[in-house]
Amino acid sequence: MKPRGPLSGWRVLVPRGGKWGDNVAAALRTFGAQPVIAPMINFASIPDDGELRAALERLSRGEYDWLVVTSATTVDVLVSHGTVVPESTRIAAVGETTAAALGLAGYRVEFVPESDNSARGLVNEWPRSDIEGRVLIPQSDIAEPTLVRGLDQLGYQAEFVAAYRTIGVAVDPQIKADVASGAIRALLVTSGSVARQVAEQLAPLPEEVMVACIGPRTALDARAAGLRVDVIAETRSADGLVEALVDHARTLGGSPS
Repeated sequence: MKPRGPLSGWRVLVPRGGKWGDNVAAALRTFGAQPVIAPMINFASIPDDGELRAALERLSRGEYDWLVVTSATTVDVLVSHGTVVPESTRIAAVGETTAAALGLAGYRVEFVPESDNSARGLVNEWPRSDIEGRVLIPQSDIAEPTLVRGLDQLGYQAEFVAAYRTIGVAVDPQIKADVASGAIRALLVTSGSVARQVAEQLAPLPEEVMVACIGPRTALDARAAGLRVDVIAETRSADGLVEALVDHARTLGGSPS
């Protein structure tokens, strides 16, 4: 017996694999969807990581007042380098998922933005203090300078260092064909990098294919890449993204014709 739900009959492209993709796929199935996991980006080490190693050594020596971590991938980098964060250095995480990854790796997180799990939200909610010291921000090589600029404006000495590379992954030709034919009803867009890959590999999208973005910032990036945005999650989380798509499907009457 086929599962029924607001997304019954919908095939939904999930652009990330691993645990995140599996969890999102499971959530989609509870609403009747048929998830199609097709990773469109991957992460690779920095070939010449001398700057990164030097920054992490300074971090271990206690030369930074804050460490800002924006993704679980950065946590993997910290662990792979055997990075020790001294007690004198406070850690901020962009989102509960990243905070959880830090906790599992043995790092103590002191600040997570409450209302907006994004770089912009972190800057807007940054705890006010008389101490305006040095901040280390290890991110993807193509990360936007939102954090550095924002914290600089707050009086901190923010330092970006490339911790890993974000690279595109080619999707299977059959998935391209399914998107082009409308057989895949919705695409989840989880970052600007994913948006650019969708535009490069899958555009132009048929009118009936929905594009669901994980938050306002990602929606802006998607539009900048030339995509039409149909759904924007209010909370920048996997659950928020699925819920937003489900709500949109309900407004359309659920199953596609």
